[in-house]
Amino acid sequence: MPSDNIKAYLSLGYTDMRKSINGLFILVSEHMELNPFSGNLFVFCNRRQNMIKVLYWDKNGFCLWHKRLEKHFFKWATSQREIIMIGKRELSWLMDGLFIHQAEAHKPLQYSVLY
Repeated sequence: MPSDNIKAYLSLGYTDMRKSINGLFILVSEHMELNPFSGNLFVFCNRRQNMIKVLYWDKNGFCLWHKRLEKHFFKWATSQREIIMIGKRELSWLMDGLFIHQAEAHKPLQYSVLY
């Protein structure tokens, strides 16, 4: 998994899972209007919500992860075609079959000084 401060961009709605690296690259650069070479993760889901693909640039080439659920479904927002950014924590929740917005999760804290 890339670094802890990585961003993941979810392409909401449905994506044709026949697309591979080149097709997803075009979706990221032209439709999402983001930089596919940024090292960030770009996440896509199929219509049945049982398959996710994650595209990202790693130093000298693209990586493509593909996860297919045999029995269950991903909690994927499908009501509108837009992009949302999530962190590594939320992406982990998504891959575990949970909603990316967990009401009972502890909120991250950031301090500038600790006594």
